[in-house]
Amino acid sequence: MKKKICLLYGGKSAEHEVSLQTAKAVIQALDHEKYDIYPIFITTEGDWIKGPLLTGPVETVKQLEFRDGKKMAPNALSTTVSGEKGGYDVIFPLLHGPNGEDGTVQGMLELLNLPYVGNGVLASSAGMDKVIMKNLFAQAGLDQVKYVSFIRSEWENALETCFQQVEEKTGYPCFVKPANLGSSVGISKCKNRTELEAAFKEAFQYDRKIIVEEGVTAREIELGVIGNDDPQCSVAGEIVAKKDFYDYKAKYEDGETALIIPADIPEKVYKKCTEAAITAFKALDCSGLVRADFFVTEDERVIINEINTMPGFTPFSMFPLLWKEAGLDYPQLIEKLIELALERHAEKQRIKYTL
Repeated sequence: MKKKICLLYGGKSAEHEVSLQTAKAVIQALDHEKYDIYPIFITTEGDWIKGPLLTGPVETVKQLEFRDGKKMAPNALSTTVSGEKGGYDVIFPLLHGPNGEDGTVQGMLELLNLPYVGNGVLASSAGMDKVIMKNLFAQAGLDQVKYVSFIRSEWENALETCFQQVEEKTGYPCFVKPANLGSSVGISKCKNRTELEAAFKEAFQYDRKIIVEEGVTAREIELGVIGNDDPQCSVAGEIVAKKDFYDYKAKYEDGETALIIPADIPEKVYKKCTEAAITAFKALDCSGLVRADFFVTEDERVIINEINTMPGFTPFSMFPLLWKEAGLDYPQLIEKLIELALERHAEKQRIKYTL
């Protein structure tokens, strides 16, 4: 009997378009003989609509059956499948950024007691907030760059003090980022005060909290991690950006980036990366999948930058390419993540809620 897989994609986020690309790729890769697929599109206004509504050609969409394309209430996930009783076997949230990757949707799915792919509420929310994430990494003893954070009201009421703190704590060059956003949206590299002032304005458009990180001269190395209680790492990959840094356009639009898989790094550096990746995974109580991003300096210092709790599955994405090199191709990777979701859900059913 086919499993009923519900794909949530789109979302009320600046990463909405990235989610569409991810959904296209997953729909094409899923085995339609094994799964009944029910895509649900979430608009930028937050409406939930049954049906694909994908931009551009997606050939396998023709194999899917869509009902009426009408709005639905999110809690209908637990009771209906295209108007039929029975519910879904697994929810696959292909959502990036706020209102999808930050624990909000995960919390709803927990309340509905539905199995879902990926990280839970805590890991998702902590992984989305770069400040909280770095604080937890520090508690776990992971090596990081210097950083300082601000909320919008601090900047509006004492901007000179904020700029001075950056110059004292991180110096130049530094990177200014929205605290709760991925895909390099709203990020700026600053080499002086003028660029710093412009970067603050840019980042505060996307979040009420920002983080400023010390710039380091280093290689950018990434690993994929999958698992629940026993996480495993992929091979390492390296990002070589032709631009000054790996921004949104370089990731998703112009292809101005080389992804080197596997990365040419010494075995001892790879071991340090895997140990740090698993430490970070456990520090945030992750499950399912993460991509762990590192800086590796010339003297082989391994610095964790961040983890991404729902890395992209686009044709340009590092995460599936890392696992393909490790021997797990794209369809197999998706099936593994579904298995991990069901495993974790079954484990949660063992919890006792009555005295």
